[in-house]
Amino acid sequence: MNLIENIAGELCRILLPIEDEMFFGNPKSNIAICTLSSMSLLKDISKSSIIKEVAIAGRLLSENKGIDSLVRSVILNEKIDTIILCGKDTLGHKPGDSLLCLYKNGINADQKIIGSSSPHPILTVTKKQVSKFQVQVKIINKVGETSISQLKTMIETMR
Repeated sequence: MNLIENIAGELCRILLPIEDEMFFGNPKSNIAICTLSSMSLLKDISKSSIIKEVAIAGRLLSENKGIDSLVRSVILNEKIDTIILCGKDTLGHKPGDSLLCLYKNGINADQKIIGSSSPHPILTVTKKQVSKFQVQVKIINKVGETSISQLKTMIETMR
């Protein structure tokens, strides 16, 4: 990133701070839920019976640092083998699209997510970490789904 982008990013962090939010559920579960930018969906999941069926539920707002964090967290918890990707994707950054591209295509020699249409899909995770992530998990693409009852039904069929 160039200097102006770095400054803009710092200003956003100061003026519009967004706290990391994730909720831990059943440590024996193999399922994670990513609600993308749907914060209210994430809060609803944390207060519903779904949280007892999943290891973790969290959000994803960026196509770089957010995905780096998600990949690292998942490969550290080898029990997680399924990610349900749901909620609304962030229009500008498109982290959902980037995560799906990473899962399908990996990264190139410059650490860029292959096939991503996001503005800055450059990661700091290694190719080895990405490969481990790709082998370890299956991503269920439900981008756009914001219904708790639909998610609950899906999880029940996975048991």
